[in-house]
Amino acid sequence: MQLKNLLKGLAVVDNDMPITGLTLDSRTVMYGNAFIALAGAKQHGLMHREQAVKMGASVVIFDPAGNGAQLAGQINNVPLVAVEDLGLKLGEIGARFYNYPSRVMDIIGITGTNGKTSCSQFLSQLLDDCGVIGTLGWGEWGKLHNTLNTTPDALAIQKILAELLMNEKTTVAMEVSSHGLEQGRVNGIEFKGAVFTNISRDHLDYHPSMEAYVQAKLTLLEKPGLAFAVVNLDDIYSEQIIAAMPESIVIWGISAKGKTSGADENVSAENIMHKLDGIEFDICWRENTQRVKVPLYGDFNSENALIVLTVMLAMGISFQEAANRLTLIKPVTGRMERLCEEKDPLIFIDYAHTPDALDKVLSGLRKHSNEALWVVFGCGGNRDTGKRAQMGKIAEHWADHVIVTDDNPRFENGLDIVNDILSGCRSNKVEVIQNREQAIQKAISSAAENDCIVIAGKGHEQYQEINGVQLPFSDKRVVLEALKMRAVNR
Repeated sequence: MQLKNLLKGLAVVDNDMPITGLTLDSRTVMYGNAFIALAGAKQHGLMHREQAVKMGASVVIFDPAGNGAQLAGQINNVPLVAVEDLGLKLGEIGARFYNYPSRVMDIIGITGTNGKTSCSQFLSQLLDDCGVIGTLGWGEWGKLHNTLNTTPDALAIQKILAELLMNEKTTVAMEVSSHGLEQGRVNGIEFKGAVFTNISRDHLDYHPSMEAYVQAKLTLLEKPGLAFAVVNLDDIYSEQIIAAMPESIVIWGISAKGKTSGADENVSAENIMHKLDGIEFDICWRENTQRVKVPLYGDFNSENALIVLTVMLAMGISFQEAANRLTLIKPVTGRMERLCEEKDPLIFIDYAHTPDALDKVLSGLRKHSNEALWVVFGCGGNRDTGKRAQMGKIAEHWADHVIVTDDNPRFENGLDIVNDILSGCRSNKVEVIQNREQAIQKAISSAAENDCIVIAGKGHEQYQEINGVQLPFSDKRVVLEALKMRAVNR
C-alpha cells in the first residue's frame, strides 16, 4: 500500500512510497516496512528507531506526544510522519493496510468480567467456519496460536483477522477486554454482535473505579456495524447496559432466573439440574422448549451455554439446530476443567481469579456434590489488593477446607498477599501452604473419594511469575501427578 493512502485524512505525507508491512516492534522490521512508534507509558517507541532503520524501515510513523516531537527532531536518516493520537488511530491504519477484513466477516465481540474465554471457545466449536481470538490464543478450536493479551494490539488484531479470512473463516468470536476497549485495540473493527456476559469487580488496579470499568465495557456498543447484542439479564449491570444500547441494535436477553426486562428477544433456562456428569436444563424461546444436557458444571455455565445458543439464534440458526449443537460443547482448557477418574475426588481447575468468579465456581459446585468441598487458591501480586480479603471470605463461606497458596506473586512478597487474603477469614478451616505444588498435593491426598476439589486462579497458565521471572508451572500437571500418587497409595 502507498503511504499516502495508508494515512489519508490522518496525517500530511510529503514523500509517498510503497509500504510492505507495519510493525510496532523494531526487532521485527523487514525491508520496506513502516515502523510505528507509540508514546508508551514507560518510554517512547522512537527510542528504538535506530534498530528499526538498520533493519530496513522505509518510514517511521510516530506519535508526537510524550517526548516524541523532541526525539523526532534528532532523526534525519529516515522519513518521519507525525500522527496525533496515534494509538487510537492504529486500528484504522491496520484495517486499511489489510483491506478491512472485518467488513466481510461476522465479528462477535464478547466482553464481561467472567465467561469471555468459555463463550468465545464454545462459539468457535459450534459456529460454522468460526475463528477465535482471546486469552487462550487465536486461530480455530484445537489449533491456537499464542497471544500476549486477551485482546491483542490493534495491528496484531487486523493481521490476525486478515489471516483468518484467508483461511476461509467467515465468523470470528473475539474476547474484548476493558483494557482493549479503552486503549483502542479494537478500533477499525466492524462488529456484527456484542455479548455482555457479566460485570463484577476486576482490574481496579487499572480503572479508577467500578463505574469507569463499566463505562469502558459499554464503549463496545459504539463500534460500527453492530446488529445485535446479547445481555445477561441476571447481571446487576444489565439495565445500565440496555439503557446505553443504540436503537438500531436488537437486544437479546438471557436469564436463568426468568427475567425479561428491556430485551427484544428473551431466552431462558429452566428446571436446571446439576449432576456429576454436567448440567441439564430446559431452553425456552418464544413458543419453543428443548431439554438439553451439556458436560459443563456450575450455574454460570448455564449462563454461558445460554449466551452461546442465543448468539446462534441471533445469527439466524434455527432453534432446534442451535439446541442440538449446544449438546456438542466440549469443556475448555482451564475453565472448570474436570481432571479426575472414577474413585477419585471430583477435581476441577479453573481460572477464577476475581471474587465473583470464585463465588460462582464454589456455589455452583456445591450443587454437584453433597460431600466436602475443597478449594486451593491465591491472588496475584501487583494487582487489585482490595479483592483479596473478599476472596478469602468467599472461599471460607462455601468450602469445607480452604488452602491459601501462592498464585503469581510477581514482585510482591507472597506472604503479604496471603495475609491480605486471611484478613477476610474468621474460621480454623483455612490452612496456608505457600508452595502451590505442595498445596495441590495436600488437597488431593487428603480429600475423600466423593469430595470435590477446586484449584482456582491460574487455569490454563503454564507458568508461575515470581520476581519478574515466569517459571514453568501447570496446575493440570501437578493435579495429574498427584492423582497418580494417590492411585499408588490407594
